[in-house]
Amino acid sequence: MWLVFAALSAVFAALTAILAKVGIEGVNSNLATAIRTLVVLAMAWIMVFLTKAQGGLASIAPKSWLFLILSGLATGASWLCYFKALQIGEVSKVVPVDKLSIVLTVIFAVLFLNESVTQKSIVGCILIGIGTLLMVLK
Repeated sequence: MWLVFAALSAVFAALTAILAKVGIEGVNSNLATAIRTLVVLAMAWIMVFLTKAQGGLASIAPKSWLFLILSGLATGASWLCYFKALQIGEVSKVVPVDKLSIVLTVIFAVLFLNESVTQKSIVGCILIGIGTLLMVLK
C-alpha cells in the first residue's frame, strides 16, 4: 500500500509544480507560499478530525514536538525557496533540481540516522545526480 501512496504523492507533487507556476504569475512568491500553506493547513486539520486523531495531541513527547517543529521550519524554508525558484525559473529545470532532495535525503539518512545503503542505492543516487545535470544544463 505504501507504493500506491508514494505514487499518488508523485502525481500530486507534479501537479503542484504546474499549478503553482500558473498561479504564481503576478503574485509575490512569499504571499503565494503563505496562501498554499493555509490550504495545506486546513486540509491537514480536516484529515485529523475526520480520522479522529486529535486525541493524540496530549500524548506527543517533547522530543517529537521539537523535531516536528524543526521539520515544519525546514518544510517552510523549502516551500519559500521552491516558489521563488518557480517564479523566476522554468518548471522543467526547477523541479529536477528540487528532486535532488532524494540524494540529499539518502546522504542525511546515512549520516544522521545510521541507515545503510546498498550499491544499487548509491548507483541510483549517482544516476539521479547525472540526470539532473542533463536536464538543467543547456
